[in-house]
Amino acid sequence: MGIIADFRYRKISHTATVNDLLKEFFRKSIHLCASLVPFIATLNYSFTLVSLSSVICLYTFCEYRRITGNPIPFISRVTAYASRKRDEGRFVLGPVTMALGVLFALILFPPQAARVAVYALAFGDGIASLAGKLYGRIKIPRAGGKTLEGSTACFIAVYVSTLAATHDPFKSFLVALLAMTIEVLPIKDYDNLVIPLAIGAVMTLLP
Repeated sequence: MGIIADFRYRKISHTATVNDLLKEFFRKSIHLCASLVPFIATLNYSFTLVSLSSVICLYTFCEYRRITGNPIPFISRVTAYASRKRDEGRFVLGPVTMALGVLFALILFPPQAARVAVYALAFGDGIASLAGKLYGRIKIPRAGGKTLEGSTACFIAVYVSTLAATHDPFKSFLVALLAMTIEVLPIKDYDNLVIPLAIGAVMTLLP
């Protein structure tokens, strides 16, 4: 057991241990799964909206039970494992803001704008965090621990995903720049809301 513990808490970068990376990979795998939602919405839009709303309600109920000392088997354990240190003993807000960000994007914007917005959240924020944990060396001042490496990964991921959806290099550059700028802001889990709403609005306004 000592060997396992030593491995889990071994430093892999200036900002993370193996255990940190495992938790971050688990969290961001959920972000990456969000990229499937626009496709599901093309198959059944109403079902997608109802499903997202149901997930938000179910998670909120389970999380309330967990923090009041009445955890739901399995679901509460998963949430507790994936939570960050800043979330200990508190309602873990990230899954709610992420689901709301995706839901609002689908409701408020045309299909292509919504797709780009969700991709920016799924790939940009998800890959930025993993890259920052693995390769982060240069801290960005007043950015809540964000790194230059993570922000660069965010830009590249959003540029590629937007280019794949729009085939427009100029739009892709603007969207990637905006997503990177928002990702740097120290707004914690609320970037899950701000990124898709801002990207969706910009995509709708661009000719």
